[in-house]
Amino acid sequence: ATFIDNKIMSLWEEKDPLLRVFDSRIEKLRMYNVRIPTLRTSNYQKCTVLKEAAQAIEQRLVKIDHTAIHPHLLDMKIGQGKYEQGFFPKLQSDVLASGPTNNNRWANRSATAQRRKDRLRQHSEHLGLDNDLKEKYIQEARSFGKSLRQPKLSDLSPAVIAQTNWKFVEGLLKECRMKTKRMLVEKMGHEAVELGHGEANITGLEENTLIASLCDLLERIWSHGLQVKQGKSALWSHLLHFQESEEKREGVIESPGGNGLERRRSETGLNLPCLRVSLIQDMRHAQNMSEIKTDVGRARAWIRLSLEKKVLSQHLKQLMFNHSLIKKLYKRYAFLRCEEEKEQFLYHLLSLNAVDYFCFTSVFTTIMIPYRAVIIPIKKLSNSITTSNPWICVSGELGDTGVMQILKNILEMAFECQNLGKLTTVQIGHDNAGFLAKWLVDCVMVRNEITGHTYKFPCGRWLGKGVDDGSLERILVGELLTPVVEEDLSKQSRTPPQQRSPTTARRLSVTSLAGKATKPNSGQIQEAIGESINNIVKHFHKPEKERGSLTVLLCGENGLVSALEHVFHHSFKSARLFQKNVFIWDFIEKAVLYFETTEEDEELREDLLQLKASWRTFCQYVNAINSAPRNIGKDGKLQLLLCLGAR
Repeated sequence: ATFIDNKIMSLWEEKDPLLRVFDSRIEKLRMYNVRIPTLRTSNYQKCTVLKEAAQAIEQRLVKIDHTAIHPHLLDMKIGQGKYEQGFFPKLQSDVLASGPTNNNRWANRSATAQRRKDRLRQHSEHLGLDNDLKEKYIQEARSFGKSLRQPKLSDLSPAVIAQTNWKFVEGLLKECRMKTKRMLVEKMGHEAVELGHGEANITGLEENTLIASLCDLLERIWSHGLQVKQGKSALWSHLLHFQESEEKREGVIESPGGNGLERRRSETGLNLPCLRVSLIQDMRHAQNMSEIKTDVGRARAWIRLSLEKKVLSQHLKQLMFNHSLIKKLYKRYAFLRCEEEKEQFLYHLLSLNAVDYFCFTSVFTTIMIPYRAVIIPIKKLSNSITTSNPWICVSGELGDTGVMQILKNILEMAFECQNLGKLTTVQIGHDNAGFLAKWLVDCVMVRNEITGHTYKFPCGRWLGKGVDDGSLERILVGELLTPVVEEDLSKQSRTPPQQRSPTTARRLSVTSLAGKATKPNSGQIQEAIGESINNIVKHFHKPEKERGSLTVLLCGENGLVSALEHVFHHSFKSARLFQKNVFIWDFIEKAVLYFETTEEDEELREDLLQLKASWRTFCQYVNAINSAPRNIGKDGKLQLLLCLGAR
C-alpha cells in the first residue's frame, strides 16, 4: 500500500528514492525488450550481477556503439569492411584522406524526378481546363511570382518608393513610442497598473531587456538611408564623424543651453567644481572603457550613460541637427532627414527623463570611476579646518573605498576606485590630535565624475572629545540630489534642521545650535513611528526591482531610528544646570546596571523571572557595543543598538 501511495504522490511531488530505482529498472526492461525482443520470455528474466554489468560497461567504453544506416553502396576495397556486428568499424585512412565526393547524386536525381512529375501533373490538369480558366490561372501565376521576388528599382515608380519608405519611417516612429512607453511603465511598477497601463504585454519585462531593445531601435534608425555603411554600428560611426568635425571646428563643445553644468554650493561658499557634461565628453568615457572591444558595445555604453544622466534626447538632438553632417552621411529619404519625424522621435525619448535610471552604474560594475568629495564645515561656529588627521570612507551598494586619509587643511579630494554603485553611507572621523581637534561638519558631498550623480550626506554634528556626545567618527546616510537650476543650487546643498544626520534633529533641540527647533508632541511621535514601520513593511512586500534603500528607511531622515529616538527624548531631562548633558545612552547603561544587579537577586517575582532571558540578551548587546574598538559617540551607539534590535 505504501508503494502505491508513493507512486500516486510522485505525480505532483518528488519521487521516493526506492520508487525511482524501481522505475529505472522497469524502463531498462522496456528498452531491452525493444532492442532484442527474441530473448524476452514471458515468465522470468535473470537479473544481471555486478560483475557482468561492469564488463558490459567496459566493452561500451572500449568500442563505440553504432546504429547502422540503411544498406548502400560502399566505396572500399574488398576486406576493409569487416567489423564485429553492433560496433563501429575501423576507419579507412585512404578514404578519409581522399576528400569529399558528391554523395548527393541519388538525392539530386530523386528530387529532379519529383519535380518532373509535378510539372507533368500540373500540365495534365491544365489541359483539362477551358480557355477562359487557362488565361485566368496564367495571369494569377504571373502576378504571384512577381510579388514573391524582390522588386527591382526599375519596376517601382517614384511614388511607390516614397510610399514604401514612408511606411517604414512611420513604423520606426511607432516602435519608438511603444518602447518608451514600456520603459516608463516598467519603472513605474504598481503605480502604472493603478493608472490603467498594466497590460500583460507590457508589465513583467526586465529593465535591461527594454534598454537593449531601445539600443537596437536606435541602431536601426541610424542605419536607415546610409550613403555608405561604415563599421558594425551606424550610430557609433556617426558619433565618430561628429567628434572629428567638432574637434576640428572649436575643440570640445559644451552642451547648448547650459543644462549640462552642475554646481553644488554650501553655506560657506565652498562648492564642487563645475562638471562639464557634453556629448563628446560622454563619448570619451565610453572610449576609455577597456572592457569594451567593439563599436556596438561602445555605442550601447554611450546610450546607457546618456540615459542615466537624462541627456539622451539632448545629445541625439545635437547629433541630428548637424545638417551638414547629416546630408553628407545620409540619403534624402533617410529617417534622420525627416524633420517632423525627428521632432516626434526626440519628444518620445524626452519622456524617459521622468524616471531615474542607473543602467550604466548597475551594468558596468568592474570599471574604475573617478569620484570627488567635498567636506563642508559650519564656519560660523567653528574653524573650518582642524589640526587633527581626518579620514573618510565612502560606501555604496557594490563596495566601499576603505579608509582614506585626508590631507590637513584640505576640504576637497578626488579619488578613483572600482564602481561603488549607488552610494549609501559615508564614514568620517579624525584622530583627535592637535590643538584644534574639535570639528563641526555640516555635510559631505560626493559626486560620480562620469555619471554626474551627486550625493549629499548631512551631518550637522561635532567631531571631537569633550563636545557633543564625544564622537570621533560619524556614519552619515546619503541622499541623491536631483538636478536643479543654478539659482536654486545654493538652497539645496545647505542642510536644513530637519534634514540632518540620523541623530541630528534631537541634538539640535538640546544644543545651542538649534534653539529655534520645535520639539514634536506625543501624537506626532506616534504618527512618525507608525509611518516608519509601514514604510519598512511595504519595502519587503514590493517586488525586488521596485525596492528602495533599506538603509534610508532605518537610519534616514524619517527612518525608524529617528522615530524611536524621539520616543526616548520626549520629556527627557537632558540638560543639567552646571552639569554635563545627559544622553539616552547614559539611561541605557543605567538600565543595564539595574538588570545585572536584579538578575543576581534570587527572590524575584514570577513575572520577572520570565524576562530574565530578554534582560540577558539586552545586556550582552549593550556591553558588546561599549567594548567595540570604535570611537563612536553615545548617539552613534544608540543608533547601532536600535539597528541591531530591528534586525
